[in-house]
Amino acid sequence: MLKKTVKNNFKTAAGYRIAIVASRYNSRYVNSMLRAAKGELSKSKASVEVVRVPGAFEIPAVASALALRLDKPVDAIVCLGVILRGETAHAEHIGKAVTNALMQLQVDHVLPVIHEVLLLESMEQARKRCLDESRNRGLEAAQTAIEMARVMSKLVT
Repeated sequence: MLKKTVKNNFKTAAGYRIAIVASRYNSRYVNSMLRAAKGELSKSKASVEVVRVPGAFEIPAVASALALRLDKPVDAIVCLGVILRGETAHAEHIGKAVTNALMQLQVDHVLPVIHEVLLLESMEQARKRCLDESRNRGLEAAQTAIEMARVMSKLVT
């Protein structure tokens, strides 16, 4: 069941650097998630950097580069994309590859990588998860990034 997102209960995320890697493919949906994520992070006073990539498959490479960057380290990376299933298995292959790469990236770098690269069955599912303000997964991703940055800052010195 698709649940509504909850209001941000964080007072501030000042001092945290959050990167967002967002696909340009399926831009109507991804742009809506991106706006919601940026809005939530800005409202929480986190520093936000956005990098756009052509599609979902390119997200892990850029997320990896951000994780390795030493001159401007980030506290979390939010990955936003929408993959819509078609008539072939291509979408499933992309979805699995991206999921596996992002999971490995966060474990290898001990860095929160928030996975909101959605593999969806229909445009109706995309509308509900990306365009509906009360269920926007971009908002949820931003909140998770802040929470995980806080958790990790207490564990990793």
